[in-house]
Amino acid sequence: MKETTKTALRATAVLAVAFGLCITGLTAADAKSNPIKEAMKKYNAAPKGTDPVCKKASEGKASKEEIKGMLAAYTAMAAAKPPQGDAAKWKQLCDALVAATAALDKGEAGAADKFKAAVNCKACHTDFKPAKK
Repeated sequence: MKETTKTALRATAVLAVAFGLCITGLTAADAKSNPIKEAMKKYNAAPKGTDPVCKKASEGKASKEEIKGMLAAYTAMAAAKPPQGDAAKWKQLCDALVAATAALDKGEAGAADKFKAAVNCKACHTDFKPAKK
């Protein structure tokens, strides 16, 4: 193989790796910059066969660390702009969720019931989650 061909192949390989790293970095940055997706993925979804943290919390089975993490994630989510829908309703629902999660964190009586009512997935997804493309 000619030396110029080898050089061209090396340059192409280096560019391909650099492009892949850029795409990976952009994807990771996008996920970290979206507190709504981050909270949903970490606390409201779980691999098949396991319960999400929000379900464990509503049943009184979540650890103190999980509840603290969920509270931080829901607080960040509440500060974010909803992808669509009425911002005032978003604030109302998120504030209720944050308050209920804070009640769980403090161990208040009736906190689990308050949390169950506030963590109503359909209430948010119907109005604020964009349809899949």
